[in-house]
Amino acid sequence: MEQKKTRNTADFLVECLEEEGVHYIFGIPGEENLAVMDALEHSKIEFITVRHEQGAAFMADVYGRLTGKAGVCMATLGPGATNLITGVADADCDGAPLVAISGQVGTDKMHITAHQYLDLRAMFEPITRRAYTVVRPDTMAEITRLAFKYAEREKPGATFIDLPVNISKMPVADDEKPLQHKSILPETALESQIEAAASMISYAKNPVILAGSGVIRSKAAKQLTAFAEKLKLPVINTMMAKGAIPFDNKYSMWTVGIPMDDYQTKMLEKASLVIAVGYDIIEYAPAKWHLTNADIIHIDTMPADINKNYQPEVEVVGNIPNSLERIMAKAARLAEPKQFLDIRQKMVDEHESYAHDMAFPVKPQKALIDCRRVMGKDDIVISDVGANKVWIARHYNCYEPNTCLISNGFATMGIAVPGAISAKLVHPDKKVLAITGDAGFLMNVQEFETAYRLGTNFVILIFSDCSYGLIKWKQDMQYGHHQYVDFTNPDFVKLAESFHAIGYRITKTDGTVLMIDNPHDYPNPASIEVAEEPYVNVSIITPQEFVGNIMPLCQDLRGEYKNMQYLDSRLVELHYEMPLNEIVYNFFDTLKARTKGYASLDYEFSSYHPSELVKVDMLLNGDQVDALSFIAHRDKAYPRARRLCEKLKENIPRQLFEVPVQAAIGGRVIARETVKAMRKDVLAKCYGGDISRKK
Repeated sequence: MEQKKTRNTADFLVECLEEEGVHYIFGIPGEENLAVMDALEHSKIEFITVRHEQGAAFMADVYGRLTGKAGVCMATLGPGATNLITGVADADCDGAPLVAISGQVGTDKMHITAHQYLDLRAMFEPITRRAYTVVRPDTMAEITRLAFKYAEREKPGATFIDLPVNISKMPVADDEKPLQHKSILPETALESQIEAAASMISYAKNPVILAGSGVIRSKAAKQLTAFAEKLKLPVINTMMAKGAIPFDNKYSMWTVGIPMDDYQTKMLEKASLVIAVGYDIIEYAPAKWHLTNADIIHIDTMPADINKNYQPEVEVVGNIPNSLERIMAKAARLAEPKQFLDIRQKMVDEHESYAHDMAFPVKPQKALIDCRRVMGKDDIVISDVGANKVWIARHYNCYEPNTCLISNGFATMGIAVPGAISAKLVHPDKKVLAITGDAGFLMNVQEFETAYRLGTNFVILIFSDCSYGLIKWKQDMQYGHHQYVDFTNPDFVKLAESFHAIGYRITKTDGTVLMIDNPHDYPNPASIEVAEEPYVNVSIITPQEFVGNIMPLCQDLRGEYKNMQYLDSRLVELHYEMPLNEIVYNFFDTLKARTKGYASLDYEFSSYHPSELVKVDMLLNGDQVDALSFIAHRDKAYPRARRLCEKLKENIPRQLFEVPVQAAIGGRVIARETVKAMRKDVLAKCYGGDISRKK
């Protein structure tokens, strides 16, 4: 007769996980969690065996973001547990509910040097909401309930349970039961807060909504859209709040957070009131957008974090959908935000201009527009971290919440492949597209085998430039050269095939749509490689480069250097962080007139005809000749200027026409010798290498 198995702590843990509604555990078995593996054999919970613990943590991370319920990952002690750390930290920073469980040496060995022993609770405490070590079987139910409570309550995050091997095998009394899972809704905001917010919104001159990830977690997208439409408020969303308002809604001003100045930053600069809804400062630091004295209203389930650049006049703390509905009922606005709607039209026109760009290699903008054509409104894109994240934020527009997942709290590379597996498990009926760089893809490529084994079909689009591209650009920007960032890649097509996946390589632009769309019909995962030219992704330029490049152009057009002393004084002002707004605004407008839209960020003088543009007085001092306007408006009368314009268009890198305003404000200049070298370089490009004509 078979002896009945004694119920132990591992069995009790699995019962508790079932009570919490856990469907999947992502992980790798190990010696110290064998009892848990045994307990899971007859459980309704499915254990997903992965190929690296970091992949398990990322899968639990994305599961939590998509469902609002804690994703669970599991590892053995020591190196297994430490491999979880990056994914656990990502979930904690991004506000994704996650519970990590690890094995551990027996409690009888914790006080001595032991094989693979680390104080895991101490290691996980800084990157979790709570970390627990189980030291008695009768505490298992309480610890499990605490872990899920703190992981899932607002703001969500990660928790950690450390289960020693001897405790996992200890018997548990029959009367020990799992604690009941309970969800607690946030309280509603005080009426005084609602009234104060409604009053400020009603009388604000240029109010703007900044929507953060809290809108998505609180399922407040519908209320936010109604709020914006009734009160005629433009809405800017963070990267982690894409889909908070449909991008084709007239009040949607798309995504902020790109590491260069863009339309959204300019709107926030012009706002007299910023209504931050579900905004978390970890997503996009206030110092990057709160550059004026605009008032702030904070609408969230939690009080505002302490930050000298984020001090709300009113805090509406409570259930977000409820708060928006109550404020909407009390506030009133009649005027349309015309200046913002005009900017939006510019954004749409610029975005759509890439749709018919058949240049090869395929531009990221074009590739993402093609992706949007392929994906349904409720299909899911998982973005890895790198330059591709910037382009996805800017050019992959969303209609619904949780249809484009970007890690922008901890912002770690390697999430795309495991994240896509998790998304497909949660939504098997939807298309899932992961977009990554070549570096991020190879960080967790081993999970392609997991995807094949599970039968999860998704497509991963790989932007390949054989380098850590974003770091390369920043090195070039700051030091004038790059190093230690280049590498070689395997044949991605053959690599995919070796994992039983389908591999493609885009060789012509007009086949991009079909190549992205067709693999979704196959049962196995697929990878598509898109080759990039260096520097195709991001144009970033520093204030010193801005000044160093513009000075010789102005001086050379006049054929003399009598402006040198004044122009060099601007470098001194830059050193003391004097604002350059006026210079940059006019610089953009003039270049826009001359370069047919290459410079795209400013809108202050967008209603002016080019002949009416404000002169760059701060740059050329009083009544002296405005050389930039000279290029734009008088080149037909001055053949030399016209010839120089053509050389500018042909030989100067496009980066010069996309100077980010934010980078040009509050920067510090570099050494005078470096500025001179920049002048010489730009002049050489202007004259095709011959600078002998320079006086």
